[in-house]
Amino acid sequence: MDAGKQQILGYFIEEAKEHLDTLEQGLLDLQSTMKDTERVNEMFRAAHSVKGGAAMLGFSSIQKIAHRLEDGFKILKEYPITPDQKLESLFIRGFDPLRDLLGRLQGPFGLRDEEADQLVQEAEPIFNQLQAHLNELLGEAGISVEDEEMPVPAAQRVAPPEIVAQVTAVLRQMLQQFRQAPNPANRQELEQLCGSLLNVGETSQTWQNLIQTAQSAIANPQFSYVTLAPLVIKEIRQASELVQAGRVDEVSPSSQLQQLAAQSEKRRIALTVEPNAAAEAIIAAFNQQQLSQLIERLQTAVK
Repeated sequence: MDAGKQQILGYFIEEAKEHLDTLEQGLLDLQSTMKDTERVNEMFRAAHSVKGGAAMLGFSSIQKIAHRLEDGFKILKEYPITPDQKLESLFIRGFDPLRDLLGRLQGPFGLRDEEADQLVQEAEPIFNQLQAHLNELLGEAGISVEDEEMPVPAAQRVAPPEIVAQVTAVLRQMLQQFRQAPNPANRQELEQLCGSLLNVGETSQTWQNLIQTAQSAIANPQFSYVTLAPLVIKEIRQASELVQAGRVDEVSPSSQLQQLAAQSEKRRIALTVEPNAAAEAIIAAFNQQQLSQLIERLQTAVK
């Protein structure tokens, strides 16, 4: 595995471990957790984030388990039911394979497909029982909800549901470029892919600012893909989830990403259309590696 992909995987594992801690703490005393709306929301967001990260990196087994947990937390988040010991036990039994999958992923042999498939298969009856028991508790509370067709309160319909899906699709394309050896062509492709996210349907200033900041960081050839990829991918994905949740005001580039973008802006130079003057400005501003890349690109352009 190349260094860039390894670092991205490391970021995912570390982030997922934090989310699993959130889930475990909430599930170990579910009755108390249910009294705190924000804690329930945190559990839902934690499962959603693990699902999104796993989907982007192609870990379908982790994605499936996290998705089933997310479905369960969605009910807890939206409907006033009283959890019992059986519900707590079923949630914990559903959580265990997710923790097992992540443990195997960070182990010396990685996550093997056959082991992952077996864990998902073994978890399926647990989640079926969980869904059935949730339906029972909903019935006892006088709430009638069709499976997989639970209405979302109007106040929560704050962003089109395809926002996260659209962003994830673009991030997958960016991830493929980040895995290549850096060159001017794929760096430009990364800038364009990132720029396309300005038009995913979210026009808020906070979202636009984040994407433009990421673009500026990507544009600087001094920054390696190993440095850029984990930061850019993670921040854009998390921002899309905030937008989806109606928390667009919380979208903001991290200080680290802002620093990279600021350094990139400092490296921008103004060129005149007079060739000799432009060449002198470039020679003064570029290092030897950048000059070599520029010469190669110009030679390609004039062929």
